[in-house]
Amino acid sequence: MKNHILLAGIAAWMLAACTTKPDVTLSGLNPQKFQTTVNGEATNLYTLKNKSGMEVCITNFGGRIVSIMVPDKDGTMQDVVLGFDSIADYINVPSDFGASIGRYANRINQGRFALDGDTIQLPQNNYGHCLHGGTQGWQYKVYGANQIDGTTLELTCVSPDGDQNFPGNVTAKVLFKLENDNTLDIKYSATTDKKTIINMTNHSYFNLSGNPAQPATDHILYVNADFYTPVDSTFMTTGERLPVKDTPMDFTTPKPIGRDIDKHDFIQLKNGNGYDHNWVLNTKGDINQMAARLKSPTTGIVLDVYTNEPGVQVYTGNFLDGTVTGKKGIVYNQRASVCLETQHYPDSPNKPEWPSVILEPGQTYQSECIFQFSVEK
Repeated sequence: MKNHILLAGIAAWMLAACTTKPDVTLSGLNPQKFQTTVNGEATNLYTLKNKSGMEVCITNFGGRIVSIMVPDKDGTMQDVVLGFDSIADYINVPSDFGASIGRYANRINQGRFALDGDTIQLPQNNYGHCLHGGTQGWQYKVYGANQIDGTTLELTCVSPDGDQNFPGNVTAKVLFKLENDNTLDIKYSATTDKKTIINMTNHSYFNLSGNPAQPATDHILYVNADFYTPVDSTFMTTGERLPVKDTPMDFTTPKPIGRDIDKHDFIQLKNGNGYDHNWVLNTKGDINQMAARLKSPTTGIVLDVYTNEPGVQVYTGNFLDGTVTGKKGIVYNQRASVCLETQHYPDSPNKPEWPSVILEPGQTYQSECIFQFSVEK
């Protein structure tokens, strides 16, 4: 009789174990779906939380922000970035969602640049140019992860000499720190043993409405920049710095992104298929001055961006085309998001008159981007 009772108890325990739901994040992510190995390196999901209830989830595959949960004007928590809910999708569906981009964010003309008289040829993966570090940029690498505490995560990428044909053994770090005032502070650093170039950024796709099934063209954007760098039909910067005044590129007075985005009689919006341009920030590297502000009129959620970088690339999800299904089964259609990528200017290695992206041995590359969330009712 005792054996029957014991067996029944074991069966009940096993049934309960099988039906217990796995712990999920506030954003609804199952960490188990982020646990695998890529090229022998373990991937995982890391969660940061602050005392205000904000949550940021990050995977070390590509150093990607997977979700950001912030309160809207009614106090309801909203996930304000696009992404996937499993590591399998990040691996199998090429994307830059939330990634820590390197070695060189944005484009290098024809994938070529000269360094001390040597011409270096990089992969040509975008209209003949090298985009975001090439076909196997750091968004596809597994970063080493060290969760320092509940609000701080340090990721490390070791990039060998010749990685995508970039010179130098580079060790890069990305430090994510979630503050109690709903600020996400991202600090980048890197060292090299050989002269090289570097330009890192975060490539989060923001939709502050919390509903990326709806386009973000209603978002109100401010950019603290009087000039921008125009592009040709292959999205390559021409080398000019043109004034934004009296053009659709002027966001010095906040306006809805969609107000001018389809004015293709303005050649830059035709060339960019919308906004996909670098703005020359007025901040001159002062991280205490606001670089950009984005607001959803639906939720009242506001994102303020601060950086010590000279530029910010504003990309309005023009190439999202409904072929990608993201978190919670939502299809990502064109302009479902806005990217605000703090950076040095595109193709700077070929434009010596622009701020330098060269990193020498003995130097430390340092860059910082602050995403500060708040609410306006």
